Amino acid sequence: MKLIKKILVAQTAVMALWAMSAQAATDEAIAERLKPVGEVCIQGQECAAAGAGAAVAAGGAARSGADVYGKFCTACHSTGLLNSPKTGDSAAWNAKAEKSGGLDGLLKNAISGINAMPPKGTCGDCSDDELKAAIQHMSGL
Repeated sequence: MKLIKKILVAQTAVMALWAMSAQAATDEAIAERLKPVGEVCIQGQECAAAGAGAAVAAGGAARSGADVYGKFCTACHSTGLLNSPKTGDSAAWNAKAEKSGGLDGLLKNAISGINAMPPKGTCGDCSDDELKAAIQHMSGL
């Protein structure tokens, strides 16, 4: 009888340890599933993730005007879609620039959107400098 009690006590202890272990594994699994997938870093501010090799939003290397144009602007500006000035049409771009206040005016229109063009064209993550470079690429200004 004493042997059976000892076996039952040992078995209960083993099951209690197993249950605690399973709970810990479950808590760890839940914590793993709930942890953030990333961290937002603001350009110009210290970011803990940046030290670990993470890219800072908008802080990477700037794209060239040709790259931005090729990916975001070419669909409309290569064909003059909806009366957009065509790439390389100096007369059309100079007229737009004169009407808008020069290159800075064109940039302001590109940032805020104009006519059928949405804000920043189709490049929502372009910096002002990247947009300016794309305008210069298209217009020759």
